[in-house]
Amino acid sequence: MKIMKAVSICLTALAVISAGCSASFTTGKGNATPAAKADAKASPAAKAEAKITVPASKIVPVPANWVTMSDDQKGYSFEVPEGTDRHTQNSKGIDMFLANTPEPSAVAVIVMAFKDPSLSKNDLVKVATGALEGLGAKNIKFGNLEELSADYSLGTYSAVNEHGKPVKGKVLVATDVTDNYVMLLGADEAEYKENEKIIDEIWGSFTMNSGGASGKN
Repeated sequence: MKIMKAVSICLTALAVISAGCSASFTTGKGNATPAAKADAKASPAAKAEAKITVPASKIVPVPANWVTMSDDQKGYSFEVPEGTDRHTQNSKGIDMFLANTPEPSAVAVIVMAFKDPSLSKNDLVKVATGALEGLGAKNIKFGNLEELSADYSLGTYSAVNEHGKPVKGKVLVATDVTDNYVMLLGADEAEYKENEKIIDEIWGSFTMNSGGASGKN
């Protein structure tokens, strides 16, 4: 699920969102660990999916070395495997981070940060839909959004990419009073379960510097 070629796309579905500045990331060493954002209960769908087992030999091992991507201006950070191919850009006031993790993993990452105090976490799922549509995806379906805390919600999605291949992933949305964050992580559907542990490591490392709207995360 390569996305680097799409860095110059115009996300027309997000044109109503204004203000913002170019992303300025700094990097540092880190070890990603899934963040326990809250004590949210797993949904029946999530529990059913968890029963799907993958032979241990096929699971892509979680990399040992990680780097921290930090944008102090936008007030957030997260971690990706060392060697991740990455690019940043600004489109219509939205700072975007686009990346593909190194082989043998196959995870595509999109992070969007922008200001709009009127949006809810459910609204941010519409932003995620617009991003996927901007990448040429069709038949986009989001699973139930699970509230991890007052600041974070996590969901799953499926779609068909611009090449007609089914893809699958997770979306993390977060709000910090005026700042909003959307993180999309995905892989070809056939490779999703093998890469799910890495996907969980990445979204689990996401942190809002201020502590979020609640001041706790």
